[in-house]
Amino acid sequence: MDSGSGELSHMENGDSKALMGKELWNGRTAQNMSTSLLRKKSDPMLVSRVRFQMLRQFLANLQEVILGTKLAVLFPAIPLAIAADFYKFGRPWIFALSLLGLTPLAERVSFLTEQIAYYTGPTVGGLLNATCGNATELIIALFALYQSKIHVLKYSLLGSILSNLLLVLGSSLLCGGLANLKKEQRYDRKQADVNSLLLLLGLLCHMLPLMFRYAAAPGIFVADSTLQLSRASSIVMLVAYVGYIFFQLKTHRQIFESQEEEEDEEKAVIGFWSAFSWLVGMTLIIALLSEYVVGTIEAASESWGISISFISIILIPIVGNAAEHAGAIIFAFKNKLDISLGVAMGSATQISMFVPLCVVVGWIMGIQMDLDFSLLETGCLALTIIVVAFTLQDGTSHYMKGTVLCLCYTAIAACFFVHKIPAPLDQTNVNLGLKPSSGFSA
Repeated sequence: MDSGSGELSHMENGDSKALMGKELWNGRTAQNMSTSLLRKKSDPMLVSRVRFQMLRQFLANLQEVILGTKLAVLFPAIPLAIAADFYKFGRPWIFALSLLGLTPLAERVSFLTEQIAYYTGPTVGGLLNATCGNATELIIALFALYQSKIHVLKYSLLGSILSNLLLVLGSSLLCGGLANLKKEQRYDRKQADVNSLLLLLGLLCHMLPLMFRYAAAPGIFVADSTLQLSRASSIVMLVAYVGYIFFQLKTHRQIFESQEEEEDEEKAVIGFWSAFSWLVGMTLIIALLSEYVVGTIEAASESWGISISFISIILIPIVGNAAEHAGAIIFAFKNKLDISLGVAMGSATQISMFVPLCVVVGWIMGIQMDLDFSLLETGCLALTIIVVAFTLQDGTSHYMKGTVLCLCYTAIAACFFVHKIPAPLDQTNVNLGLKPSSGFSA
């Protein structure tokens, strides 16, 4: 970084001291560390010859934010998606371009939250990273909720959980095991145990409305009771998540810290206000593309002959989080399984808490969303959590464990590929005052 950019950091922050060293490292999450592997260093010589300081500083920031990732080649998909919507191109094209455009944006949001964390300290930075770590999934879910597409919301969040627990974790264990055949791969079980407990609590809260519905006597209308139970369970899950954040960032931070230290001391490459402005702008773009994805998913499903459930549960999580997933696998290659587990388990735990958050937000908006997934979806979630818990119980890893997890994901993907049940008309159900997820639970 040249002196001009360094001066910008100090000017924007109002303070020449940015937090560095181990304290800063503690503010990073496994998700940040995984996506950092897809970044590339910028060449300061490209902008150092610009005569005007303000222009030089802007170009330096532009170089770091836009060109500082190996996924920059996907950025053209963003204006193409906007142009496709403006000129009324085929809706499947809008869906595909929007999905591709979300991939680099998710990685850049991780980069920008990390930059902000250099100035806010490890606690606030860790909280910001935990909040924005899966911003794409949350924004897509909120848009689906706003458009009353409850089935898309549930499918996409379920798919993100399954993808992290089976595909990401499975590929990490598989690749790490093959790359370290002559080494015993070990990891700290404490973090995995905490995340497993949160996932099991979430599973219990998801299963209660389903069991309640099946336990009701024939002819008894239980939609209102199921909705009330879902809202109560959602509050329980959100309280648990707040406790988890406090546990992770304050009282037991050492459990979630990586044992690997970087040899080179890292420092912020852009200023606080620049990072904040870029973060706001990219969040707005993510919101726009998420609206495109939610609004065109049915057209893409019909055009491609693929069920909405397969697109939401399999395709969207894989493409949307490709950067984070690739980073987790690379860390496994380097025999740093604690980071890979932090990415997979941490993201799955956080996303599982987005479902009750959407229930509460829908409650405020007057949308009747509940936690009643269908028997198929709930069964897949339950068996996934159980298989992963058994896989991680001994604190060691080998490629066979990863193979089994990947095969489980393949089997679930095949199940939803042939799952051709039509999507429920959520908006119609809401307008009629009926339970919006009844079709989903059929």
